Amino acid sequence: MALLLDMLTTAAMLFVVTAGLMMIFGVMKIVNFAHGALLTLGGYASYVTTRLQLDPWLGWPLALVAGIAVGMLVEGVIVRRLYKRPLDAILATWGLSIVIGQLIVMAFGREVQFVNAPLTGTWNILGVDYSAYRLLLVPLALGICLLLTALLNGTDLGVRTRAVIMNEELASSLGIHSGRVRFVTFSLGAGLGTLAGAMITPLSSVDPNMGLPWLISAFMLVMISGHSILSLLLACMVFGAAQVLVSTYANPVLGGLTIAVLAAVTLRIRPKGLARA
Repeated sequence: MALLLDMLTTAAMLFVVTAGLMMIFGVMKIVNFAHGALLTLGGYASYVTTRLQLDPWLGWPLALVAGIAVGMLVEGVIVRRLYKRPLDAILATWGLSIVIGQLIVMAFGREVQFVNAPLTGTWNILGVDYSAYRLLLVPLALGICLLLTALLNGTDLGVRTRAVIMNEELASSLGIHSGRVRFVTFSLGAGLGTLAGAMITPLSSVDPNMGLPWLISAFMLVMISGHSILSLLLACMVFGAAQVLVSTYANPVLGGLTIAVLAAVTLRIRPKGLARA
């Protein structure tokens, strides 16, 4: 039972981390390599609440607001001019991640920090005592999935966003302001990234490079999921379970490589990934 719970919570963590990156990739067709730095920024937002002895739950809205603000600034100043140059956009976001990382080092140093978890203790699930906070991430991940699905399918913004995803030129000819859609999407994706950083930080620690390992896994999951929320959820469940199994029965180091290897194999067999499976 503990192994099954590990699979579920790992899949939830992967989905939370990857959702913001997928939102940006789905609309803009670029991979935001500053996503790892945004995760780190969210982690330090949570650390600030701990350092100031505030309620740990306040770290989540603080991280979300900080991410949206950074996303608005980055989209308006940097990314907006690179829509037609996706390679340059990738390089620009990678450079931005370095800048954010150095600013974090200047502000907080390179030391590893720890934060207070909003929820402590364990819950008993079928006779197994398991971390309450890790279990909380499962319904939270499902809630984010439902909210994003509702946003994309049940709102005017979602309709406009899906139109831009399918055919931006046609959407623009119909009066949809694609630039505004990109602005909102990038800001939301950045906010989800920092929120994810705040959510996963209590399970590990905070340091200026904490987002890099997550970025690699998120990048591979986005590549095989495309712009489908449900495909992303499926990928996180399958690949997260595989990672836990390999880490448990083989080697934790090999477990860290599982997602990258399986994603490469999946793309070799299905170049379009799971979105059209």
